[in-house]
Amino acid sequence: LATINKMYETSLDSFLGVFNHSLDRAKKDIILENRLRCILEQITIDVYNYTCTGIFERHKLMFSFQLACMIQQGDNNFARNELDFFLKGDTGLEEPNISSPVSWLGHANWKDLLALNQLGRPPNDNNFQKIIQDIKQRKDEWKEWFDLEAPELAPLPYNVSITTLQRLCIMRCLRPDRVYNAIKLYVIEKMGEQFVQPPTLDYNRIYSQSNEKSPVVFILSPGADPQADLQKLCIAKGFSNKFKFVALGQGQGPKAEELIEQGINKGYWIMLMNCHLLVSWLKKLEKHLELMKKPHKDFRLWLTTEPISTFPLGILQRSLKVVTEPPDGLRLNIRSTYSKIDQATLDECPHPHFRECLFVLAWLHAVLQERRKFGKIGWNVSYDFNESDFQVSRKLLSLYLTKAYNENDQQMPWGSLKYLIGDAMYGGRVSDDMDRRVLKVYLEKFMGDFLFENEEQFHFSRAGFDFYLPQGDRIKTYTQCIDKMPLTVRPAVFGLHANAEIGFYTEATKQIWSDLISLQPRSIIMGNSGISRDDIIATTAKDILEKVPLESIDIGCYDLVVVRNQLYERNGIARPTPCQVVLLQELERWNALIIRMATTLTDLLRAFKGEIGMSEELDALGNALFDGFLPAQWRKLAPDTDKKLGSWISHFLDRYKQYQAWISHGEPAVIWLSGLHVPESYLTALVQTTCRANNWPLDKCVQYSSVTKYQSINDVPCALESGTYISGLYLEGAGWDSHLDCLVPQQPKVLVVNLPILQVIPIEANKIDITGQFIAPVYVTQKRRNAMGVGLVFTVMLKTNESTAHWVLQGVALSLNTDT
Repeated sequence: LATINKMYETSLDSFLGVFNHSLDRAKKDIILENRLRCILEQITIDVYNYTCTGIFERHKLMFSFQLACMIQQGDNNFARNELDFFLKGDTGLEEPNISSPVSWLGHANWKDLLALNQLGRPPNDNNFQKIIQDIKQRKDEWKEWFDLEAPELAPLPYNVSITTLQRLCIMRCLRPDRVYNAIKLYVIEKMGEQFVQPPTLDYNRIYSQSNEKSPVVFILSPGADPQADLQKLCIAKGFSNKFKFVALGQGQGPKAEELIEQGINKGYWIMLMNCHLLVSWLKKLEKHLELMKKPHKDFRLWLTTEPISTFPLGILQRSLKVVTEPPDGLRLNIRSTYSKIDQATLDECPHPHFRECLFVLAWLHAVLQERRKFGKIGWNVSYDFNESDFQVSRKLLSLYLTKAYNENDQQMPWGSLKYLIGDAMYGGRVSDDMDRRVLKVYLEKFMGDFLFENEEQFHFSRAGFDFYLPQGDRIKTYTQCIDKMPLTVRPAVFGLHANAEIGFYTEATKQIWSDLISLQPRSIIMGNSGISRDDIIATTAKDILEKVPLESIDIGCYDLVVVRNQLYERNGIARPTPCQVVLLQELERWNALIIRMATTLTDLLRAFKGEIGMSEELDALGNALFDGFLPAQWRKLAPDTDKKLGSWISHFLDRYKQYQAWISHGEPAVIWLSGLHVPESYLTALVQTTCRANNWPLDKCVQYSSVTKYQSINDVPCALESGTYISGLYLEGAGWDSHLDCLVPQQPKVLVVNLPILQVIPIEANKIDITGQFIAPVYVTQKRRNAMGVGLVFTVMLKTNESTAHWVLQGVALSLNTDT
């Protein structure tokens, strides 16, 4: 597991401790076979519980599945080639030469299905050989199964008898969004339901497993803080006067050392918080723990840290690791908030609306945190909204409402509250402009006089349940309202489309696949095929090398001197246009990528022949080619992408075609922005060209965009005099109605749609009109923008008949690339 996260490092001593504990707990039996079976069952569940205590929620199902697969393999009841397909899908580089017989199957799914059709366990046991033929013959039955909300629970319309793992392979091809739940069913069938129900965090259990010689390391996630719970445990165990803590930071090392010495000698509980902020001092702590002789039996050392790769290995291996995460789910989140609120808190402010406003604040806090689980369609950056944000906001709410009450002010101070709570407290963490839009929409939606104006109760949402604003003076009124809420809620509660949940499960499944691939053994011979791993890598490397358009290893693909002279000849003057400057810069980056690909592939093939040594870099390249991932050495020199190797090669060749056409025939009438390394530079060049032609000030010119009726490049009659047409944009979070020319809600199960050709024209800023337009960001990939602000290309205007706030909460955005 340490290959997934360095914080998961566990020593043999820790495992032996769990093993010996399991031997003691296992049911005794005088019959040896029964005794051994009981020991195996007990150690399996104990290892599962111990491991799940120290790993994040997102990795627990992956660990269960890996455990089930290893047990099945140990029982010789397992097909390795089927597991490889389930994890990787089709890793081939060629595009399918057979078109899909059904319209409801995506391109990537069809490629996987074709590869599955060839998969089998030679010589005779091939349960997939007839699957495509079966889908062709019984399209309606397969479509009916495909449209089910939970197809993993329904029998497949496939007449061939298949195993549970083979069913997972089919699920991967047809409904990858439901694979997450299908994996759960696989684990339940093979091992039992307890292996998909990890233990809850019980501090009494943690204390019983701890000892004076081993520290307890709390691995933090955003929004989690174990200090309050640990203090409660300390009081319950009678150590309230012996609990000492310090927040680590610059200069806090000596103080921490002093506390640890006191703890060792006097039996104190010492808590060192934020250890990730003082990693350099942790080396001293590691040595201190190694030299520790006979600590007091009551001594306990508690450490909190964010997951970092530089945390000392010695501390991790000897420690009990505990992952702390905030409550999962809207109801549990609000309940956790109200567990720290008592009647005195409700009575601290005399304003009649304070109690309702406090519940609104708790709702807002939960919504902001829970929106994170929807990934990039929720927030571009996963912000660390935590309890301190709520507590300070609560005090501000109490302060301002008390002031309004004392001054007999009939008006609620919404302006001040929205600014302090929205812009200062929660907004202080929000670094992305598009995320700030989301936060402001929530504030406008949940804060205002409309909460109390109507005689009826205010409703936060009525999506699947009536989430209303309770009114009353007693704390019980609010806790009872919380307890009535469902454990799981629809995405519409957060303002998102139902498809957002599909996206969430799809991304979770992709992460499980990626993590599981990193855990697989590097077999020399693959399955029953007799083909070695090195042969597969070498064949893939040769196929790619044949596709690399290399002119020479010194130049790359294009001789820039020759290309520049061609452009000068076309212009009639020895000066390139702004767009031609962009082309030359693009070709320079393209050459660097080509040279890198050619040299690394050539070296890898030479290493297989034994002509040169296999370096760490070449080994990583071979692993990537075998697993079907884009090698890190190439990724650094290519535009940002989420594509796997096969689809990336297709994208790579399309880029080459666009460069070729641009050099040979001049600037394209329709530009494919995804084919450019720095697409924003081309848009800037367009503005510069228009400003020169019209003598406009550069800082007074902006890009005006509109979606055309053209569906493909062939529909465009001619190039624009000023500006350009853009193809290859993908719309996420909404659909597009070509008849009404406006945004519409997504179709069920359709997460991304192709936007018609976009027209971009530079115009003077004072002439632009955004009435009835939604300003949508355009990102390079569906990862959108990161915390450093990288990823945003430009913004476009999309016509809408709905309020812009609706599309803001839906997470509507455009991207230049998808992951298929």
